[in-house]
Amino acid sequence: MTAAGFAISDEDADWAAHIFKAVAAMSPDSAGVSRPALSATETKVLDFLDTQAAEAGLETWRDAGQNSVYAMPGQRDAPRYVLTGSHVDSVPQGGNYDGLAGVVASMMCLRAALRQGLSFPLPVHAIAMRAEESAWFGPCYIASKVLTGSLAEDEATARHKGDGRSLLDHLADVGVAAEPLRAKTPLADLSRIASYLELHIEQGPLLAERNLPAAAVSGIRGNLRFRDIVVSGEAGHSGAVPRAYRRDPVMAMADLLNRLDESWSTIVQTGGDLVVTAGMLGTDPASHALSRIPDKVSFSLDIRSQDLQTLTGMRDLLETEMDDIARRRKVSFATGPAITTAPALMAPEIIAGLKDAMSALGMDPMAMPSGGGHDAAVFANAGVPSGMVFVRNRNGSHNPDEAMEIDDLVAGARIMLQYLTTPRQ
Repeated sequence: MTAAGFAISDEDADWAAHIFKAVAAMSPDSAGVSRPALSATETKVLDFLDTQAAEAGLETWRDAGQNSVYAMPGQRDAPRYVLTGSHVDSVPQGGNYDGLAGVVASMMCLRAALRQGLSFPLPVHAIAMRAEESAWFGPCYIASKVLTGSLAEDEATARHKGDGRSLLDHLADVGVAAEPLRAKTPLADLSRIASYLELHIEQGPLLAERNLPAAAVSGIRGNLRFRDIVVSGEAGHSGAVPRAYRRDPVMAMADLLNRLDESWSTIVQTGGDLVVTAGMLGTDPASHALSRIPDKVSFSLDIRSQDLQTLTGMRDLLETEMDDIARRRKVSFATGPAITTAPALMAPEIIAGLKDAMSALGMDPMAMPSGGGHDAAVFANAGVPSGMVFVRNRNGSHNPDEAMEIDDLVAGARIMLQYLTTPRQ
């Protein structure tokens, strides 16, 4: 039996809604939800998902990265399989669907296939990954980097924003062996993974504006990130120090951001792809004052593009502009370590297969780029053919107002199942 006539039932949709509601109740915050990477809350969510999968008749286990994995009975040890899923952690006070929607959709596909007797040309393993968000340690896509052996040394030693302990320490807490990580040995046998497929809520407005429930993803932006750039100058009285004698780090920061913004505008106007964000910035609250020139200011910087040459050019530009501003304004810049992820193109054959699945289901076949980063980029850059499905989601992501509808998740899951059950050469 194939999935050509597949329809997810109301009971399937209710099952998904129950999972979302239960997981939200496990991870409440003053606004939205908080599921910190590698935390007891994250583990509690994985335990709950394991129970739901087992009750649905699926085989469940934890892999070497301590992620939860699910498969049809007897298919755990398949020599080759398709890996599908996403992450369960969230940003602080985030939304409930970012990451979790992809996990639930993958579980829905397996659950429905088992119930209806659908067969897969290749076995499917659904994964619920830990630690995708950068909010807790700085590095992002931790689980997929651990599985693919691409976790950098400075990422492994990154410190948790709360307790100051290293990422390696937190990984050890949940049972992940440290030595393979130091040796950059993949914890997954990548030769067994035929492809990786991830469903995720869209993090922009395109699908909502076009009134489409879902689309395939063509590529994922890479990023260049600095968690804490510090500009140091000299404190002084706001009314007593003339401009020529000032060493004002705030004005230097503003000068740099303005120059980056001008370059951003030029690149976009000439057809390039780029976004630039300074999401965290401030002076020291213990010493700042209305009438005081600050001696320091710190800010984050997140530069993203689908083009590696553009990212490289922006890094060179950043260094040149900081040197020039430091000389002109008599300040200094300390960037700290750069956190980088290369851009990734989704596999053309998977994009085509997903669009064929949409057509077979009577949907408009559409492919679009992803502005946000995802685990799929890590798998793709590790040589695993990868693809993604976006589902419509209003109000963006990483905030409590994420507004994915269950009907749109069902549409995305149907696309996945249609694709996964279609034989390929």
